[in-house]
Amino acid sequence: MNREILRLALPNIVSNITVPVMGIASTMIAGNLGGGDTTRAIGSLAVGVSIFNFIYWNCSFLRMGTSGLTAQAYGAKNHRECTATLARTLLVAAVLGALILLLQYPLGQTAIWAMNGDELVAEYFYARIWAVPAGIMLFGLNGWFIGMQNARIPMWIAILQNVVHVGCSWFFAFRCGMGIAGIGYGSVVAQYLGVALAAVLIVANYREFITRIDWSAVFDMRPIRRFLVVNRDIIVRTLCIVAVYTFFTGASARMEDRTLLAVNTILLQLFTLFSYMTDGFAQAAEALTGRFIGARDGRSLHRCIRNSIFWSLAVAAVFVGIYLVWWRDLLHVFTLNSPESSAYIIATAGDYIGWIIAIPIASSLPFLMDGIMVGATRTRVMRDSMILSTIIYFAIFFAFSPLIGNNALWCAFLLYMLLRGVLQYFMTHRLKDIYRQADAA
Repeated sequence: MNREILRLALPNIVSNITVPVMGIASTMIAGNLGGGDTTRAIGSLAVGVSIFNFIYWNCSFLRMGTSGLTAQAYGAKNHRECTATLARTLLVAAVLGALILLLQYPLGQTAIWAMNGDELVAEYFYARIWAVPAGIMLFGLNGWFIGMQNARIPMWIAILQNVVHVGCSWFFAFRCGMGIAGIGYGSVVAQYLGVALAAVLIVANYREFITRIDWSAVFDMRPIRRFLVVNRDIIVRTLCIVAVYTFFTGASARMEDRTLLAVNTILLQLFTLFSYMTDGFAQAAEALTGRFIGARDGRSLHRCIRNSIFWSLAVAAVFVGIYLVWWRDLLHVFTLNSPESSAYIIATAGDYIGWIIAIPIASSLPFLMDGIMVGATRTRVMRDSMILSTIIYFAIFFAFSPLIGNNALWCAFLLYMLLRGVLQYFMTHRLKDIYRQADAA
């Protein structure tokens, strides 16, 4: 079972790590555009990227919803439903992508105004917006591959996108003189090539599935209703996550000490680094959970969950050790370009580093529980636990922020993460409901 978990988890981790790599490359290109205002170019890129992060984050439900449903169909050896799920996902992605393109002008104007963006942000936005349909399709495609127990194809797609994005962004920005818009067009080329590679690999690896597609199954209302309910719950969950992270940044910016915004942003990056690693095991758990439930293999499901808990806690323990020993060195990496303020930021961060050391342990369970619930398509449990955790997050912050300031923000965040996992565990009667799904005749 450990081999199965690692076979899925390690490629997922590589795929996750490519996300910040692409961001770093884009920032480096923006920083070398010239024109006498490097800070403005980097800042405008950051604002533009934030807008697209918001768009993509709210469309990410397609990946999670698709993987759980596909994994269960795969475990049940229901090839017809595997193919139908892929077709439904791509149809939804195409409709969403087309809708966003049609509304690009009002969406762009509203987002740029809300983020206080300038004309450089607009240039980037209206260039990269054409990548959105492909980006949304890739959510569905990657979810389908993971559900089919194949994490390597999403990894190769992610690597291709990174290489193409860097090369095309550089070419368009410098050789073609497009400036910041060139970085946006680099994303467009990378995303569509990612979709093209996915299509080629589907034909190469799953020809027997797609050549026998049953369109009556695609439009069968019963699985469509299930598909919509699963994705509805995940959308609500995603909105709660967006609310928490957006509020976290906003509350940090409103602190009396302006240094706290920089400190909290850097500390949150340390949490994000951990999440890239542990989320790989969560995605492995969702693929295997769905597969064993579909196959009605309760014994394997027990082993999968038990071993996944071990790996999640092991990753958390490693990161606790890293943060405990090397937190100053890690913070120094984030502040290399500002040596005059680095010492003060690190000293201030020392007052809150305890929260970051504790968060890997507190958040390893919720990441894993999310994966298990997605694989079991128990998305209502995931949604309800997220809503309750979000309410408690805001309640704790507003109750204690007048007393302990920034510590209240981190305390609320830690409990929010911990409660997500604890609530899901007990709302499924200590996972007994999940095991019963696999044991059902």
